[in-house]
Amino acid sequence: MYSEEKLLEIHNLVKDYGNGPILKGVSLDIHKGEVLVVIGPSGCGKSTLLRCMNGLESIKSGEILLDGNVITGNKTKWSEVRQKIGMVFQSYDLFPHMSVIDNILLGPVKVQKRDKKDVEKEAEILLERVGLLEKKNVYPRQLSGGQKQRVAIVRALIMHPEIMLFDEVTAALDPEMVREVLDVMLELAKNGSTMVIVTHEMQFARAVADRVVFLDGGEIVETDTPENFFTAPKTERAQKFLNTFTFDVK
Repeated sequence: MYSEEKLLEIHNLVKDYGNGPILKGVSLDIHKGEVLVVIGPSGCGKSTLLRCMNGLESIKSGEILLDGNVITGNKTKWSEVRQKIGMVFQSYDLFPHMSVIDNILLGPVKVQKRDKKDVEKEAEILLERVGLLEKKNVYPRQLSGGQKQRVAIVRALIMHPEIMLFDEVTAALDPEMVREVLDVMLELAKNGSTMVIVTHEMQFARAVADRVVFLDGGEIVETDTPENFFTAPKTERAQKFLNTFTFDVK
């Protein structure tokens, strides 16, 4: 069960690319230890919402607070904020010329100025946790897509973020590789990590979420527990969305 403490607060967030708003006054609270899953049709603003949370996209209006402090002002040092709000993308973004271990050590050693030996010990523990310790000295080109994504998760975790954002991290993977990445995320959820997950994997969403947010047309249409949302969605739009999936999410 997650805490009542609000870790991240979003108030009336509006994002506009110039040809109309992609996010239309979104308000949302994420609590410490909560796993929030955001679902909805393609183009509804899910990924944009995540990118606004850690400053990869500017916003038109509204505000975002982390630990009660506004982080959307002009003076925000996003390099510092992103150490607290980690993000894993579907494209991995590993440096191809660096080994797995060097990819992981780069942030904590260069940015956070932590001791390299201590970080390397922690990296090995995390790599073992995701089943990749034996791959620590290989290069990204020698890894499968699922392995690269697990390394990307370790790279984000080792920065000790307060909250983790996952943006369609299985979208670029072959079906047989999806499970290995989802299993790592399920383990993180069991260990109390605060996470916001954008996914099209409905069965996974139901298994991992404390709360489901259904986004459509840049607005939150419905939010509920996974049990309620997947068995008895309240809105016609959510019912129609779930009916597009041919497999059973119940």
